[in-house]
Amino acid sequence: MPKKGKIAEIFSKALYADNPSNYFVVYRDFENFKQVNLRDFITLSENFQLIPITRIIKIQKGKKILYQKHIQ
Repeated sequence: MPKKGKIAEIFSKALYADNPSNYFVVYRDFENFKQVNLRDFITLSENFQLIPITRIIKIQKGKKILYQKHIQ
């Protein structure tokens, strides 16, 4: 599962070597997409218990897209 590895790598770097408030996560919430900063996402998801990593659509740092899921 390389996607989960890529997301985990981005999160680890953001949390331990950068400012997680500079990262934004877009995730699927039923039929809607929501965007929050990384720190808020981890709190909301209760460390991925309520919002699994598979619902992450995109991760950005500023205007740079670090990860984007291919939606079919």
